Amino acid sequence: MKLKHKVATAAGVLMALIALSACSNKSANNSSSKIPEKISKKTTVTFWYSLTGTSQNALKKLTSDFEKKNPNITIKLQSQGGNYADLQSKLTSSLQSPKDLPTITQAYPGWLYNAAKNNMLTDLTPYVNNKNIGWGSYKKSDIQSGLWDGAKINGKQYGVPFNKSVEVLFYNKTLLDKYGVKVPTTMQELKSASETIYKKSNHKVRGAGFDALNNYYMLAMKENGVNFNNKLNFASSTSKKVINYYADGVKNGYFMQAGTEKYMSTPFDNAQVAMFIGSTANEAYVKQALSKKYQYGIAPRPSKLNAQQGTDIYMFNKASAMQKAAAFKYLKFLSSEKSQLYWAKQTGYMPVNSKVLNSKTYKADKNSKVPAILADTTKNLYFLPVTKNATTAYDQVNANMQTILAQAGKKQSWNTAISTGKTKLDAAWKQ
Repeated sequence: MKLKHKVATAAGVLMALIALSACSNKSANNSSSKIPEKISKKTTVTFWYSLTGTSQNALKKLTSDFEKKNPNITIKLQSQGGNYADLQSKLTSSLQSPKDLPTITQAYPGWLYNAAKNNMLTDLTPYVNNKNIGWGSYKKSDIQSGLWDGAKINGKQYGVPFNKSVEVLFYNKTLLDKYGVKVPTTMQELKSASETIYKKSNHKVRGAGFDALNNYYMLAMKENGVNFNNKLNFASSTSKKVINYYADGVKNGYFMQAGTEKYMSTPFDNAQVAMFIGSTANEAYVKQALSKKYQYGIAPRPSKLNAQQGTDIYMFNKASAMQKAAAFKYLKFLSSEKSQLYWAKQTGYMPVNSKVLNSKTYKADKNSKVPAILADTTKNLYFLPVTKNATTAYDQVNANMQTILAQAGKKQSWNTAISTGKTKLDAAWKQ
């Protein structure tokens, strides 16, 4: 009886292992299910976004065009408010209840760090490499590698680049001509030009300023060989060199901090500052508000690197295989040459499609001064690394720089502010 019992027990264990193996294989097959070759049945894709005005209208027009070409696919556009904070808040709360998530969403990669960590996002590489639904390869997508890399989380391609912008140099051509200053092409030239303008204007016009203080710091540190990560020492000699470049200028009057005006376009429009470095999106405000007696120009950011900004589109794992395939066909359509030319002209965003970016048609756009110089300033793109607490640390750098420049503006020492800033930045990385 004992032998019979042992045989029965062994058989039971074997059957259990076989069953477990079958379940595991089934689960594995489900997680890596084949991508449908075509959308063979009616499929609805929900898309969360946060766009307004002309950008929202352009998205609706492109979506309508896509649905006409793909009658089996319905893209359900769902606005999550008029700003990114609303969208981020909705995503954060919905991540606690995955069934409430959309198929795809507009987002900054840092918002979805935990979602990626918890396997809630879809790795898009198989879709990119699929010849029916995707392009067949990343190279054939015509989206430059720097933009693709910016939409990665933990090394995986979870996002497709969408509404992107970079920083450029806005300059008051009338003032530069008046004071005999050439458009700067390096940071040293920016400093020299600013000093000249401030001096020749009898201290009435500041030379330049930066909109995004954290972008200024991150790019300057990278150009000095330091990556933006939790090993960065805010009080190091390299960091102080970067900080002092801007702070010395504010102290001596030739550089400006936006301060209470928030954006440099405001003092620029009032001719209080002759140049500023900010997002390409600022052109619309400059065109509307700059006094007619002044003429503005736009030039490449006077640096080796540039910061890519804006959101990507991410896909959630909760979607069915058919929904994922349909959603990716839509993302491919939005990234196409024809769609991107329309999108860029309507919205002012940077075309993510390189064929558009380098095309004569785009560069000849008479309604904007950005297209003519955009290709030159987007050759070497850097982005905020998507690591734990990187976004929090990035925001803390902005706060640190604001405090330091405020001290510089009062002609007070900012050494203590650097030490305090180091403590706060270290804490931001570790929280």
